[in-house]
Amino acid sequence: QVQLVESGGGSVQAGGSLRLSCAASGSIFSINTMGWYRQVPGKQRELVAEITTDSSTNYVDSVKGRFTIARDNAKNTVYLQMNSVKPEDTAVYYCNADVKLTVWTRATRYWGQGTQVTVSS
Repeated sequence: QVQLVESGGGSVQAGGSLRLSCAASGSIFSINTMGWYRQVPGKQRELVAEITTDSSTNYVDSVKGRFTIARDNAKNTVYLQMNSVKPEDTAVYYCNADVKLTVWTRATRYWGQGTQVTVSS
């Protein structure tokens, strides 16, 4: 099976920076899109950023110019560099990866366990 393990969450003051990492491991043939979502209590999980195999990226408007997503295909790892963070960035952040287990199978989306990011004003 496939596991996604996140790290790098924590508490930071507004205007500061954090870097989240998410490493995928297991029986992986290849990984298509990787991404980060976030969720606050009482709200739906929302896309923060995603990156394709050729490093094309997509960001939610509220983080454009502040957050940067990147991936290391050799390490099956995706990163989220969060700069100039705001209190409204406070959420549980989840990574995901669309994983092909074999050359013949379709990609399946796997999720990490989530990491808390808290931004204080």
